[in-house]
Amino acid sequence: MCWSATADLVAGTGIAAVGVASVSLAARRPRDLPLAALPLLLGAHQIIEAAVWHHDGGTGPATLAWAVIALPLLALWVPAAVLCAAPPSARRRLLIPLAAGAATAAALAYALANRTVAAEIRGHTVGYSLGLPQAELIVVGYLIATIGSLLLSGDRGLVLFGVLVAVGAAVSLVLWRQEYISTWCAFAAVCSVVLLLWVRKRRPHP
Repeated sequence: MCWSATADLVAGTGIAAVGVASVSLAARRPRDLPLAALPLLLGAHQIIEAAVWHHDGGTGPATLAWAVIALPLLALWVPAAVLCAAPPSARRRLLIPLAAGAATAAALAYALANRTVAAEIRGHTVGYSLGLPQAELIVVGYLIATIGSLLLSGDRGLVLFGVLVAVGAAVSLVLWRQEYISTWCAFAAVCSVVLLLWVRKRRPHP
């Protein structure tokens, strides 16, 4: 996230708390649990980045943990979670972003296993580098898996979340091209708070 380790820690703690509330509300709808847990995962992700700040970037365990969540895990988690929660009428078309996510996650996991990811503190942002081959193709697959699955979900709340994440991706690309991954993840983490409202609306009545 931008600004500092403290900003990441405070934001991550708050977003993770929202995730705990979302999971507790979704307990009666098991199919919603993976999406309800997304703020919890993204909050923890921001807390991990606070550790990256604390170690002045580098290639240590915190950097690797951050990259594992940001790259292969989210590429697969988001489309799989959307598929679980989506209405039956949308599930067939959601197989496309799920397949894109699986392929992208496999490519990213392979890259992380065979390359060294490095973090660099750049003023008030953190830049990550992995030296991905065919990076443009991987980015397209990632966007189809994450944003695409939300927009194709057939659920208004998830479509809204997808639009917000898409806007965040565009803004991050324009303003922080070299630190795009970090700033977009932070933006998505903040936007994931809307999932608490989504879970509330879907909670079964007593």
